[in-house]
Amino acid sequence: MNVVSTPPGGLHETDAVIIGAGPVGLFQVFELGLLEIKAHVIDSLSAVGGQCVELYPDKPIYDIPAIPSCTGQELTDGLLKQIEPFGATYHLGQEVTVVQKREDGRFDVETSLGTKLITKTIFIAAGVGSFQPRTMKVDGIEAFEGSQLFYRVKNPAQFEGKNLVICGGGDSALDWALNFVGKAESVVLLHRRDDFRAAPASVAKMKQLCDEYEMQLIVGQVSGIETRDDKLSELRVTGADGVTRRVPLDMLLVFYGLSPKLGPIAEWGLDIERKQLKVVSTEKFETNVPGIFAVGDINTYPGKKKLILSGFHEAALAAFGAAPYIFPDKKIHMQYTTTSPKLHKVLGVETPVFD
Repeated sequence: MNVVSTPPGGLHETDAVIIGAGPVGLFQVFELGLLEIKAHVIDSLSAVGGQCVELYPDKPIYDIPAIPSCTGQELTDGLLKQIEPFGATYHLGQEVTVVQKREDGRFDVETSLGTKLITKTIFIAAGVGSFQPRTMKVDGIEAFEGSQLFYRVKNPAQFEGKNLVICGGGDSALDWALNFVGKAESVVLLHRRDDFRAAPASVAKMKQLCDEYEMQLIVGQVSGIETRDDKLSELRVTGADGVTRRVPLDMLLVFYGLSPKLGPIAEWGLDIERKQLKVVSTEKFETNVPGIFAVGDINTYPGKKKLILSGFHEAALAAFGAAPYIFPDKKIHMQYTTTSPKLHKVLGVETPVFD
């Protein structure tokens, strides 16, 4: 399912902000929604799904209750369908940079793209941190980032008609290499070994296109660069045979995967243990800062297990723990989606009639 991201900037007031749009962050939308709490979701990636979609969209997951097997993408699509009735607002492709307590007890939240929010509660579901692209470690290459060197494709049209070198052996590298064949002037896929992490069908298609001289595969590692008129003109590539060859190019796309970083979260006054957020108790998964909750792989407590299903459980209790901040004069009762007409109304489904 496609998610529409709200344009960056502006000021939003809300009851809940969820940092992280992985499976646990998405399920947090559901648990809050059952309590009639609307949420804004922020993620540094340009799409929802978090680690599941970025690192293993096509690999099977076997430990989701009642689902014998599903891929990371299928799990994400299912969660999006489940939370659709609650109308969450998404702010994607931006990182939360500022979290500050206000005098009225709420929080000011700001992102790297200038989006500002005022919220009563915050749920940090950031997995193992915000994902940043792993960069190429070659002397002088960083000078061309954003002009000829790219770690993400934001505007595919700018690569059309160009001589492309695409580095990597995962799904992103293969998918973009296949996508640009016939659109770019030339496509060279460069990987350090003749063994790929990508979907087998993509690897087979790539090799077929190489056999048909539609693209080229080079096995080796970038060991240096050549420039001409202050532009990146060639890569020096050292193969397994020890021979270094020169590969001309216009544009370089690098897909070495993503590296998790705790980032600005470390500066928000939260108790941190080994790059994870400590929670005060497992009753509501609140951090040492009242009103800020931590769920999923980002948190730690005695007996913690880094499982998606554990994160789902934490999200449910965190929602109930947060409710008093949002509805201080309202008594929250536990209700069941099976039998509660109120929850059926919230979910937009009809209450079943039993004979």
